[in-house]
Amino acid sequence: MNTSLFSASSAARHGLSAGVIPEVSVVIPICDEVESLPHLLEAIATTLTSSQLSYEIICVDDGSKDGSAEYLKEQANIRSDLKAVLLRRNYGQTAAMAAGFNYARGKAIVTLDADLQNDPADIPRLLAKLAEGYDLVSGWRKHRKDAAITRLLPSKIANWLIGRVTGVELHDYGCSLKAYRTELVADMNLYGELHRFLPALAYIEGARITEMPVGHHARRYGRSKYGLGRTFRVLMDLLTIWFMKTFLTRPMHVFGLLGLLSMLLGILLGGYLTFLKLGLGQVIGNRPLLILAVVLLLTGIQLFSVGLLAELLMRTYHESQGRPIYRVREVVEPIVKNS
Repeated sequence: MNTSLFSASSAARHGLSAGVIPEVSVVIPICDEVESLPHLLEAIATTLTSSQLSYEIICVDDGSKDGSAEYLKEQANIRSDLKAVLLRRNYGQTAAMAAGFNYARGKAIVTLDADLQNDPADIPRLLAKLAEGYDLVSGWRKHRKDAAITRLLPSKIANWLIGRVTGVELHDYGCSLKAYRTELVADMNLYGELHRFLPALAYIEGARITEMPVGHHARRYGRSKYGLGRTFRVLMDLLTIWFMKTFLTRPMHVFGLLGLLSMLLGILLGGYLTFLKLGLGQVIGNRPLLILAVVLLLTGIQLFSVGLLAELLMRTYHESQGRPIYRVREVVEPIVKNS
């Protein structure tokens, strides 16, 4: 294990003493995975200790009802490498990830699922790739152990569609096993169900992104929480990401343009109908074009107004949080020698 981001250091069998910044925080959202947890925690600890990486494990229980929360509380009281964050109810994977990110202290953050399908043995490889200068390394389940019709086919279609819309073409957006630089995660706010679009959100922040093949295992316990029922939500979130990527700092460019085009068409149709009425003496009151002209004109005014409101909201969003509309990767300054 090498490199500038992760220096080799010995780690105690059960993590770090208080106040020490770990090299990696492993964030795991959990919902009803009590049978998998003992094996998962042991595998993570064994892997990271043998790789001489200081670490912490942050398990976020997202309203489990099978005893997962009780098990995590018990383990957190006897292990110094584990932090249990217990949410009041089931908020969804995005909220659980956001909570894990907020409690992470490491120089880098790795996320993975709790169902043992992701392999903790891949974590050092992801960190080594991250240390090559990337901001986000996404896992690619090249040989997935999932059902072909209900999981693999929809996933391939979704990956292709997301790549085309966002401009970030990855083989496997759905793989939870990812490594992030902590400063990148600090710049991203998660809402709704945007966890599957983290690479696209990172791209909006100017991140350097790559992917690498990782292991994947068949589920050993319980049943999957993913299914075709999420398709509509994925499509709606994809539209959100597309708009954020394209028009986050300039919403007037889309609403204003559409509004002007609509108003222009309405004015042209109105002019044509006026010519028919006044120039040729024709009756226009029963023509569908009259209704269309009025609708286009009103729609254009509404779209233009929405654009103005969106501009005000965008400025409030950035200015109220002190968020600049740019991200700085690094600052290089000349060395001033004392005379």
